[in-house]
Amino acid sequence: MDPITDMFNQIKNVQAVGKTTVELPFSKIKLEIAHILRKEGWLEDFFKKGKKTQKKLKITLKYEEKIPKISNFKRISKPGRRIYKGWKDLRSVRQGFGMAIISTPKGLMTDKEARKQKLGGEVIAEIW
Repeated sequence: MDPITDMFNQIKNVQAVGKTTVELPFSKIKLEIAHILRKEGWLEDFFKKGKKTQKKLKITLKYEEKIPKISNFKRISKPGRRIYKGWKDLRSVRQGFGMAIISTPKGLMTDKEARKQKLGGEVIAEIW
């Protein structure tokens, strides 16, 4: 399975049972996605723990009045079908209530940052 989709599915499953933390196998792209989600206010916190092959990414989820901040996600670019968009084609997600994660030549960033810097790239996922 795709590790990014697996990350989002585990977050959704943990939120469904009302827990506040989730542990995932560590990867650099998951760390970057968690960094973006925390910066934009979708996650409470995250940190990596363990060494070498035992590395884990521990994520603390954010709730507002017992309602999860992340209500859903949609994986846009999949391993079998990559989706690329130029900066002019990037639209806001859910009329500005969501965000998209874009992989640009300058690294992962939100759709707002990519439009501001006039960068296009691979649309990884949309979160709302």
